[in-house]
Amino acid sequence: MQKYIQKVETLLEALPYIRQFYGKTIVIKYGGHAMVEERLKQSFAKDIILMKYVGLNPVIVHGGGPQIGELLKKLGKESRFVKGIRVTDEETMDVVEMVLVGKVNKEIVALINHYGGKAVGLSGKDGGLIKAKKMKTKGEDMGMVGEVKSVNPKVIETLDRDKFIPVIAPVGVGDDGKTYNINADTVAGKIAAALKAEKLILLTDVQGVLDKNKKLISALSVAEAKRLIKNETATGGMIPKLECCLDALKGGVSKAHIIDGRVEHAVLLEV
Repeated sequence: MQKYIQKVETLLEALPYIRQFYGKTIVIKYGGHAMVEERLKQSFAKDIILMKYVGLNPVIVHGGGPQIGELLKKLGKESRFVKGIRVTDEETMDVVEMVLVGKVNKEIVALINHYGGKAVGLSGKDGGLIKAKKMKTKGEDMGMVGEVKSVNPKVIETLDRDKFIPVIAPVGVGDDGKTYNINADTVAGKIAAALKAEKLILLTDVQGVLDKNKKLISALSVAEAKRLIKNETATGGMIPKLECCLDALKGGVSKAHIIDGRVEHAVLLEV
């Protein structure tokens, strides 16, 4: 009997959090080891389903960098990055879309549905969800790398209202009809802002944001985050993560988190 009482007490402890976030939207950028290790994949899917069952509206934006890199390697094509963003020529763009939309997205949707959720896979092309434009950079042509021009939140809001879980691949379409590869962190931030989400959560393969001594920083102000980018304490893929958090906060998102996706149930622990 005691173990059943403990289970009830655990559920009751969660009640204030459920009440606080009931009906609120939480955008989660899903990537890294959490997408690769079977144990983490399963726990992530179950966490998302639980969030939906208790009245939250999780929206997933996923990456797929390792999977893209793996296929490019098999095709004998080298991957090149500038400030954590993949340089994407037209041939690479075909691979990116094939992997993100045709493979990774459908695997995530299938896993969530397998455990009892109702997930729907989308790319930025569906329903005019993400309008993109070519990224402008100084002295470096990034190819078919895009920036988010606009987000149509109605597509996601309709799915949320009908109890579906949107799973979004970070591919957008330009006014010229061309397909653009957009950094998944950036897409997550823009979607969170468009939805006025309560939280933006980015899963990563490190503890979180680290200082110059490689120690975890538990909380950052906007000014402190900007300083980490400016003084190059933040490097590589952490730069677009911090930038997308700043952009999301500016756009009306209440809180942004960069967390260790290698920890089981990391999303629920953050919420």
